[in-house]
Amino acid sequence: MAGHIQDRWYRTETGPDGKVRKVKTERYGSGLRYRARYVGPDGTEKAKSFPDRQKRLADQWLAHIEADMARGQYIDPRAARLTFQQYAERWVTTQGADPNTQASMESQLRLHAFPYLGSRPLGSFQPAHIRDWVRQLQENGIRGSYARTIYSNVRAALSAAVDDGHLPRNPCAARSVRPPTVDNKRVVPWTPERVFAVRAAMPERYQAMVDLGGGCGLRQGEILGVAVDAIDFDSDTLHVVQQLKLSRSKAVFAPPKGGKLRDVPLPGPVADALRAHMKRFPPVEITLPWKVADGPPMTKRLLFTGPRGGHVWRTSLNEEAWKPALAAAGVIPMPERGRPYAESRENGMHALRHFYASVLLDAGENIKALAEYLGHSDPGLTLRVYAHLMPSSQERTRNAVASVFSLPANRSPAKLRTNGSVNVIRESSLGSEISCETSDEWECKCHP
Repeated sequence: MAGHIQDRWYRTETGPDGKVRKVKTERYGSGLRYRARYVGPDGTEKAKSFPDRQKRLADQWLAHIEADMARGQYIDPRAARLTFQQYAERWVTTQGADPNTQASMESQLRLHAFPYLGSRPLGSFQPAHIRDWVRQLQENGIRGSYARTIYSNVRAALSAAVDDGHLPRNPCAARSVRPPTVDNKRVVPWTPERVFAVRAAMPERYQAMVDLGGGCGLRQGEILGVAVDAIDFDSDTLHVVQQLKLSRSKAVFAPPKGGKLRDVPLPGPVADALRAHMKRFPPVEITLPWKVADGPPMTKRLLFTGPRGGHVWRTSLNEEAWKPALAAAGVIPMPERGRPYAESRENGMHALRHFYASVLLDAGENIKALAEYLGHSDPGLTLRVYAHLMPSSQERTRNAVASVFSLPANRSPAKLRTNGSVNVIRESSLGSEISCETSDEWECKCHP
């Protein structure tokens, strides 16, 4: 065995007669009697103490340590005592170069993970702890894709802890652990009538936002960040190169979601709407930090600005313009006096992107092109979200098969030249087989 058990209550001495005998130490009868000691893989000595009459447990613990080291599954007890919060706070600072993503992860862990899992030592994690935590999330109303994102962050942190030798296995990987469920609701796109009704109900200075969302498929942040130099009227192209977003509660310019820069076709009616908008509300130069709150300043001539000339705040736009327009168009109910508008996530400005996708698919556009225009990095994602909106192929299938089965019943088989003695010709009209025998090269005319 790599270690040994020290008995603190006795020591061995050699008597005058040369015999070895056990002698009580000054610690006899007080404190933990047995001390299991071993040298870890890092070359330092480690130990754990056990009370009187538990030498067998000390032996078992030491044997377990030795077996773990032999299997490569050894965990340093000091590393295992590190709490999840202590580890995760350091881990999150290493996750990517985007400070906004780090800030979001920090907020999610602080609000929804640390209160339940933060004080637990990494080495003590069991699948039951994760199951209880997921249940608590659901009981607190944290559900759907947001809960799944929080769970994914916790799982990633625990996976990193396994790699760093703080615990032997990730409890989230156990079969009994199920991540928060996400209801995959089918996208129901708006009708053109609803899009135009909402547009008409929007304040005039924001109406062209509906044209960009429904006519070019832009996200809300991308609409708010559209600058004059992004519009190429000569080539009828819109260059989606930035968005307006929040970084630690401060507005910044940043690349589009996922850093996916793209060019989107600019339809004629949308181009006309943008020209009219810029004539009625001239673009304004806005200076904001780039990517993060303390980033370098960048100045852009934005198409959409607030009544006082500054950039448009998303929350103000939603509460003061978008939701009233939804209510006026009959999309959501009109609230009672003094009451807020009803929450309706499925009818946010993202609904305009769904409308755009449905129009393109109905016109026969392919998924790859649609994914490019929407800024999706994976066409598979686009297919999963919008496959049910693709035109049905049932009629094409019926017509294709019917055209084959409607061939004349006595149509002649194709002529065949061969040197074989036995030749089998299958009639092209799905008829029976024909056999002909000859020793010479011939041209089949058995069934004129």
